[in-house]
This record gives sequence, C-alpha cells and structure tokens, in this order.
Amino acid sequence: MNAGTLRQLWTVVEDTQPPLLLMLNDTDLIKQLLSQLQNRYMLTGEEVQMANVYLRDRLSLIRDMAQA
Repeated sequence: MNAGTLRQLWTVVEDTQPPLLLMLNDTDLIKQLLSQLQNRYMLTGEEVQMANVYLRDRLSLIRDMAQA
C-alpha cells in the first residue's frame, strides 16, 4: 500500500466517531471504514483489497485509539 492510501485510510479512521469504532463488530467496522474510504477517494480494486487486509491487521490499534 502506498503512502497516499495509508494517509487517506488513517484520515477516515480519525474522522470516524469513537463510539462507532468501538460498538461495531470487526467485520462491520471494516466494511464501514472501507465504505467511507471509497466514498471519499477513488481507489482501485487492488487498493481496496490492500486496505481491507491492513485494517484487519490493525483493528486492535484502531480500537485502542478510539478508547483514548
């Protein structure tokens, strides 16, 4: 995943309300974040797939940030 896509992804995470990040189950949270990412930015199918894997690997970090 390139640096631009990573910045876009983390912008979406930061802009999402913490209660939403905490209340959704893993699958729904990833779907929600990917949907927001795709609505804001023009991503290729490959970028979406890489973002999906990246988010799965960092769910605990995202939830920890939301709790802070």
